[in-house]
Amino acid sequence: MKRFLVFILTAVSLLSPLQGQELRLEKIKFGDMNQWVTREIKESIIIGGNTKKLYEIAPNMEYNGARAYINMGGSPWASSNVYAKVAGIVKTSNAVWREERSPGDYCCKMETVMENVKALGVINMDVMVSGSIFLGVVFEPISSTRSPYSKMEMGIPYTKRPDYLVYDYKVYVPADGQRVYSSGLGPKKKLPGQDYAEVYVLLQKRWEDADGNLHAYRVGTGRERYARTCKEWQNGHKLEIHYGDITNKPFYKAFMGLIPEERAYYARNSKGKMVPVVEEGWANPDEIPTHVQVMASSGCGVAFEGTEGMALWIDNIAFGFK
Repeated sequence: MKRFLVFILTAVSLLSPLQGQELRLEKIKFGDMNQWVTREIKESIIIGGNTKKLYEIAPNMEYNGARAYINMGGSPWASSNVYAKVAGIVKTSNAVWREERSPGDYCCKMETVMENVKALGVINMDVMVSGSIFLGVVFEPISSTRSPYSKMEMGIPYTKRPDYLVYDYKVYVPADGQRVYSSGLGPKKKLPGQDYAEVYVLLQKRWEDADGNLHAYRVGTGRERYARTCKEWQNGHKLEIHYGDITNKPFYKAFMGLIPEERAYYARNSKGKMVPVVEEGWANPDEIPTHVQVMASSGCGVAFEGTEGMALWIDNIAFGFK
């Protein structure tokens, strides 16, 4: 009996450090949201001539004037905040903000907003914009609303296999929850169902064919959507990354599936051309990725869809390893 008790106590003593083991965190550069570029841009007189402030996640500095922004200081982050110039008219869109969480400590707030454009009382357009941040690049100035995904490069090179995406978050969902489509071209349309804030991490193995087309296998998937208001910060939240084909897993939901070709995100091929990255299938569970996509957004629909006022706050984004 004594030997048995000694065995049990020894086993418990060996297992306890494993049970209490913390994740090893690999911080994503600037993922603590404490450094921001601020941009002041004066819009064209014809649409009011207001000076707007835009925010970008990168080393603290000012970058003013109607000029194209590209990720600064080695930042991997881009956002839905953009400077547009269409037919010589300068317009901005800002749905991502720096917000102070506590004195000197900042987070990122993303909100779905209705951008209004008025021109000399003749043009009056409303465009729905969901605030989002992602690993990648946006190519400014935006010159049209056609093919919005072709104006940004989604994902960055990455060859590790993390177990989680770890972050702090909170959510606000308006009480009415009305989804609306509004592109500025034609009337607004009310849509059925509810919009969601969401965070996802997708690991891909990409390759390029002889014609310069980009293809990918899905290596790892972590994706969550938020349907209810969560007023308190959820600190150190762990979004698990599942490897290989997950379509038969009990946790699988349709929005975790492969990205349809008609909604594919874009990247630059070896010839410097922006082309869609077409997901061809699921990779083997032990495959090594070549790229990672991380996105957080106040909406989960296609461009110009969303619920006005929906908001997502996020902070301290990192990869977690067991």
